[in-house]
Amino acid sequence: FKMCPGRVICKLLSSGEKEVDLAVQSAKAAFKIWSQLSGMERSRVLLEAARIIREQRDEIATLETINNGKSIFEARVDIDISWQCLEYYAGLAGSLAGEHIQLPGGSFGYTRREPLGVCAGIGAWNYPFQTACWKCAPALACGNAMVFKPSPFTPLSVVRLAEIFTEAGVPKGLFNVVQGGAATGQLLCHHPDVAKISFTGSVPTGSKIMEMAAKGIKPVTLELGGKSPLIIFSDCSLENAVNGALMANFLTQGEVCCNGTRVFVERKILDTFTKEVVKRTQKIKIGDPLLEDTRMGALINQPHLNRVQGFIKQAKEQGAEVLCGGDLYVPDDPKLKNGYYMRPCVLGKCKDDMTCVKEEIFGPVMSILPFDTEEEVVERANNTKFGLAGGVFTRDIQKAHRVVAALKAGMCFINNYNVSPVELPFGGYKASGFGRENGRAAIEHYTQLKTVCVEMGDVESVF
Repeated sequence: FKMCPGRVICKLLSSGEKEVDLAVQSAKAAFKIWSQLSGMERSRVLLEAARIIREQRDEIATLETINNGKSIFEARVDIDISWQCLEYYAGLAGSLAGEHIQLPGGSFGYTRREPLGVCAGIGAWNYPFQTACWKCAPALACGNAMVFKPSPFTPLSVVRLAEIFTEAGVPKGLFNVVQGGAATGQLLCHHPDVAKISFTGSVPTGSKIMEMAAKGIKPVTLELGGKSPLIIFSDCSLENAVNGALMANFLTQGEVCCNGTRVFVERKILDTFTKEVVKRTQKIKIGDPLLEDTRMGALINQPHLNRVQGFIKQAKEQGAEVLCGGDLYVPDDPKLKNGYYMRPCVLGKCKDDMTCVKEEIFGPVMSILPFDTEEEVVERANNTKFGLAGGVFTRDIQKAHRVVAALKAGMCFINNYNVSPVELPFGGYKASGFGRENGRAAIEHYTQLKTVCVEMGDVESVF
C-alpha cells in the first residue's frame, strides 16, 4: 500500500433497490439459521471472527488508514477496540436469558429475549471498521442479521469485515454490505423486512432516519453529533489536563463526534494552561499517516477541509484569536502535496455565543473559554442543543462527581478523555441522539421481550 492523497483508490457501484432487496432477503434467510443457534454456538463464531481480526490487525489497520486518512498508530487502536468488541459480545451471547415469575395456584409466567430480525447499520466515515463492529457485534450476538451501509467516503474496510465473518463461519448473508449514499440509506430504512436501524452520523441525517423509521414503526439507535464541554479546574494536574485536552480535540484530525471542543479553563490557570496547550499542539507531527511517528493525518476530503477552514475564518471575524495552526499544511513529500492537510488549531478569546463555540466543526479546532466558578461553568457547559459527552479535570474527587452528575451528557470522563472501553455504554442526550452502543445496554436495543403466561389450573370464565 502507498498513500496517494487526492487520487482514486477504487470505484464501487451504488446499491440500488434491487441490490438492497437482495442483501435484505439474503440476510433474512441467514437469520432463520442463525437465530436458532444457541448463544454458545454464536459465541464460538464471534470469537473466531475476533481472532482473525486480531491476527490481521496490521493489515486491516493499513487498509483503514488508506480508507480514512487517520494515522496508522490510531488505526491500530481502532482495530484492537473492534476485536475486543466482538470478544465482549461473544462472552455475553451464552448468557442472554429471560426470567421466570411464579403466579398464584402453581401457575407461572416467563419471558423470552428474542432477536428482532434483519437490522440495518449505517456507519460514519471517521471510524469505519470500529463503528461497524460496535453495531454488528451486539446485533449478531443476540441472534440478528445485519445489512450494513458504510459512508460512501470510506467504503473499503467494512467489506473486509464481511469477508472475515464468512471466514469465521456465519451463515451466508448474515452480515451483508451495501454501498452508496443517501438514496441507498433511504432504501434500507424503508425496506419492510428491516426491523431496526442503527445510525451514526449528523443530526440532520439522524432526524430524517427517525422520520423514515416512524413510518414503519421501527426502533432506532441514533449516535449523532456533539459540542462537548471539557472543564479544567485550577486544582488539576496541569500536565494531565493538557494531555486530556489534546486527546479531546485532535484524535482522527478532530473528526470525532464526542470531542471536548469547548475547553473551559478556570481563570487562575488560563494563561499557563493555554501556553502549554499551544506549545504541545505545535509539536504534533502531521504528514503521511502510514509513517509510525505521524500523529495527525489528512482530513476526509476537500469539501470537509474547506468547511473546517470556513469555521476558522468566521471565528476570527467574530473576535476569536488564532493562537496556533488553522492554516493548510503541505508536507515535504511531493507524493502528499494533494493531501487534505491542515495544522491543528487553538482558538483563544472565545465567547459562548460564537459560531465556533456553538456549532460542531468536526475538525482539529479547540476553543478555549475562561470561567470563574463551578456553578457558572456547569450552566455554560449545559447551554447547548447537544449532550454527547463531557469531561472534568480536578484533584477534588467530590467536585468531579458533583460536576459530572450535573452535566447533561451521556458519556462523561473524569481526569481522562476519549477512552472507549467496549464494556461501557456509549451514547448521548438531547440532539446527540438516543439508544446506547457497547456495554450490556446495547443488548436491550437488539432484542425484544416476549411474555408467556402459563395457567396450571382450570380457566375461570366470567361468561
